[in-house]
Amino acid sequence: MKVLDTKIPDVKIIEPEIFSDERGFFMETWKQDKFDKLVAGKTIKFLQDNHSKSIKGTLRGLHYQTENTQGKLVRVIIGEVYDVAVDVRIGSPTFGQWVGHNLSCDNRKQMWIPEGFAHGFYVLSDEAQFEYKCTDYYNPQHEQCIKWDDPAIGIKWPIVNSEPIISEKDNNGYFIQDENLLFL
Repeated sequence: MKVLDTKIPDVKIIEPEIFSDERGFFMETWKQDKFDKLVAGKTIKFLQDNHSKSIKGTLRGLHYQTENTQGKLVRVIIGEVYDVAVDVRIGSPTFGQWVGHNLSCDNRKQMWIPEGFAHGFYVLSDEAQFEYKCTDYYNPQHEQCIKWDDPAIGIKWPIVNSEPIISEKDNNGYFIQDENLLFL
């Protein structure tokens, strides 16, 4: 496993070791001791796994929870997405800053997004299936949503020639400076 830093030190890109031959490939997608030592620097306990499928042009996010905060280890098993994390930790020197990275079934990279970050992704391929491990349970009563196109954050989504496909919930998200938005 190779761990790469991003411009926000707590968010990491993980490149698993891949063993390939004419039959296909093998890789470890999760190993507790390596992850704790090389990525998190502490013991992480995952409580929930999620799997989503989306069509090209779908944009999901930016979501986080103010209670039952979730760290997420994300990867794409079919297709390609542009994955984004936004720091929403009050007092953090990188509050309101974002990092994005392409994750695909071809590059097999993963992104570690610790607690305290809003998360979203945009589907680049015709279809994408996305899996992620979470450090706590989904709690819809404490979910927050930041608008994907908040100019104060300025995410450079790789959207070309059309508007993204967005849920009503995501379309009704708040701007990061809105007084109704709660942070960690």
